[in-house]
Amino acid sequence: MGTSSTSIGTGGRDISFGGRFDYSRGELIADGIVHAIGIVLAISAGSILLAFAFFHTGPWEYVAALFYVVSLVGVLSISLAYNMWPVSPAKWILRRLDHAAIFLLIAGTYTPILAQLDDRAVASTMALVVWTAAAIGIAVKLFLPGRFDRLAVAFYLAIGWSGVVVAQRLVETLPATTLWLLAAGGAAYSGGVVFFVWQRLRFQNAAWHAFVVAGAGLHLAAMMDCLVIDRL
Repeated sequence: MGTSSTSIGTGGRDISFGGRFDYSRGELIADGIVHAIGIVLAISAGSILLAFAFFHTGPWEYVAALFYVVSLVGVLSISLAYNMWPVSPAKWILRRLDHAAIFLLIAGTYTPILAQLDDRAVASTMALVVWTAAAIGIAVKLFLPGRFDRLAVAFYLAIGWSGVVVAQRLVETLPATTLWLLAAGGAAYSGGVVFFVWQRLRFQNAAWHAFVVAGAGLHLAAMMDCLVIDRL
């Protein structure tokens, strides 16, 4: 069971899907279950976060938290649709949205965290850098589909770990538990990339998405810790 390149006709031209698309029924079911668990947890835990954060955060912090939860639920839902959809022109469109949504989630995760920094100039600069990079990534995925896919993986990781630039400020501002949860979530996302690229492995897609769900859960816990628990 290996990688494949599937071509489909779209508007009179062929587009090749790079990657593996020959998943067995069992692999698809496993991947669907992982996605379903992630979506249910994101909606339930995200709703709890927003309900409590309403009483403990400022207006802009709450908007940032709301955007984070929406981006998390959105990326998992789009991923579920893309990965379950049969190979077709529609799947190619979902692929664009799925890959672009990852950039949106990364920027959406950073926004509530950067809002905690006391130095507004540093926070604003870092937010501008992250969102600009994410916008570039989204544009490439939407308008240049199928190109630079390998480079995009490195770009995801680079944006995701760009927070090390302001690590000292974050250490001085955020609770220790929040920092550990953020680091653990980043490690889960990064560790999952091994399964993302190991396409000959059976159930690799389900394993990759399990790491994504784990990383998302840890980051959601970090949001709960710094926006709610630390303020009780």
